[in-house]
Amino acid sequence: MTNTSAQRQAQYRTRRASAGENGEMRINAWVASGTVLALRRLARRYGVTQREMLEKLIAGADDPIISTLEPGTPAWDEYFGAAVTA
Repeated sequence: MTNTSAQRQAQYRTRRASAGENGEMRINAWVASGTVLALRRLARRYGVTQREMLEKLIAGADDPIISTLEPGTPAWDEYFGAAVTA
């Protein structure tokens, strides 16, 4: 029995999500045209893919915050979305 295109795509996404230590996750969002154009310009400027540029921008915003937090503290738990019990 031959897989349909939809079945092959689902299998591909499943393999992709489970690859590597943390795998990968797909994001899909509508953003302003100006944002997309800026992402394209930045990626072209730095000679990277749009994906790489987006990852660098997000990590560049996230890393400094994480570096100020102490694991196991309420601030850490709040930032990482852990359930806080009262």
